[in-house]
Amino acid sequence: MSGDSLRYRSAGVDLHASSEAKSRIARLVATTLTAGTIGKFGGFGGMFRAPSGMRSPVLVASADGVGTKIKVAIETGRNETVGHDLVNHCSNDILVQGAHPLFFLDYVAFGALDPAVAESIVAGVAAGCRENECALLGGETAEMPGLYNPPDYDLAGFIVGAVEEDSILGEARVREGDVLVALESSGLHTNGYSLARKIVKERMRLSYSDPFPGMDASVGDVLLTIHRSYVSALRPVLELVHAMAHITGGGLPGNLGRVLPSSLDAVVDSATWEIPPVFAALELAGSVPREEMFRVFNMGVGMVVIAARADADVIIGSARVAGVVGWIMGEVLPGTGQVVIA
Repeated sequence: MSGDSLRYRSAGVDLHASSEAKSRIARLVATTLTAGTIGKFGGFGGMFRAPSGMRSPVLVASADGVGTKIKVAIETGRNETVGHDLVNHCSNDILVQGAHPLFFLDYVAFGALDPAVAESIVAGVAAGCRENECALLGGETAEMPGLYNPPDYDLAGFIVGAVEEDSILGEARVREGDVLVALESSGLHTNGYSLARKIVKERMRLSYSDPFPGMDASVGDVLLTIHRSYVSALRPVLELVHAMAHITGGGLPGNLGRVLPSSLDAVVDSATWEIPPVFAALELAGSVPREEMFRVFNMGVGMVVIAARADADVIIGSARVAGVVGWIMGEVLPGTGQVVIA
């Protein structure tokens, strides 16, 4: 055999960059530690105490990503918000079953590891963990040359929460006559970005620094608005909630139907709210049919709470205290498990 001596760096993996990234990330992880955390950063596995004071705790877990919103972060060089998006998205997913977040793990994979970019991403993850009062327990930062082309990276998150078994929310609690309480989204959240990016680039022909049509913000600002968490808005009133739907990919029809019994329909009155400008502009520029808009985007509704009509005002009031607008957008009627948008 002949040739120059090879090192891991010659195959595209920079161990020095990995060590620097871990050092930067360790400082961020320390800002998220909660009373349940055991051990220090850098172990082979993260440790967390089982929740105390619960009679019959059930663990609720979820894993997700933020889709092609990552491309907006990469192309704008603004990588500090997508990690926050990720934690909020995952927290909302387990909240719909009544669970309180306990801990979070992240996975970031690069073609070529940039410690500063990794730090920005995890800074967003840490901010999301602090907002939702969960610990960033660990994760993985990988360098995978040949699989991703720099500066591209991928991001995923994993969350675990807990709920009392007799407090689990879902379709079994939904009753005829319940109302649908809508909670306002902060924007696109983390779904529909493949279509949104196509419309912005090919139909609107806008750059990220251009003003977004009908809004007092740039295209980059609008597209990178952080996915709203509903944990603080709903945690005080979970005992009043029958079921919830986090409105992500699939929109209202694809998500609200997931928490309906087969004998009931959710009838949504779309006249109860004004479609936000970001969705109206995308619909117009892309000539997107309204039905398709409701299937792809949240259309201004980030979470739907199903509850007794008598409790709606209390739920809306709790959201208001947390800075979230809520309103009654429909009701539950006899049917076949369908979502009807009128």
